[in-house]
Amino acid sequence: MKQPKEGEFITIKGYKHDGSLHRTWKDNMVLKTSEQSIIACNDHTLVTESDGRRWVTREVALLYYHKHFWFNVVCMLRKRGVTYYCNLASPYVMDQEALKYIDYDLDIKVFPDGEKRLLDLDEYEIHGRRYHYSDEIDRIIKYQIQELVRWIEEEKGPFSPHFIDIWYERYCQLSHQYKQKHN
Repeated sequence: MKQPKEGEFITIKGYKHDGSLHRTWKDNMVLKTSEQSIIACNDHTLVTESDGRRWVTREVALLYYHKHFWFNVVCMLRKRGVTYYCNLASPYVMDQEALKYIDYDLDIKVFPDGEKRLLDLDEYEIHGRRYHYSDEIDRIIKYQIQELVRWIEEEKGPFSPHFIDIWYERYCQLSHQYKQKHN
């Protein structure tokens, strides 16, 4: 599968461990692709839940997906500052249909003041039993939580203040070009 090009739009699909579709995000603009990662952005994008419910995101969000780390990061650009929503999830794969990953329930939310919260432990335990998460998956997820916290504390990758500035500016440039082409 060829990598999507900068400025193209992709769909993102999160699945559960049993292969069932969990959530779909339409119209995510690709800002950068490399061998290891994809950076994208969405703004007021349509989200469809597994039960068919639909909603629209409220703000611009920069998205960071990696092929080797078991987490992805949503950087929500809000009036009070950036809120990070970090999903513990399998590394992504890309096919003709979408960027895809398996969501492993646990999330770390980082607030603009730096406060960190681990969310959905109960959901992780329930789904671990329901979907039979292996001991290996459990070890990987617990290790990746530590890795993710290290990234947050060291302001690495998407947690760097420069990440937001650089990629939001790139999103504005590409959006402007897209609008000029399609008007």
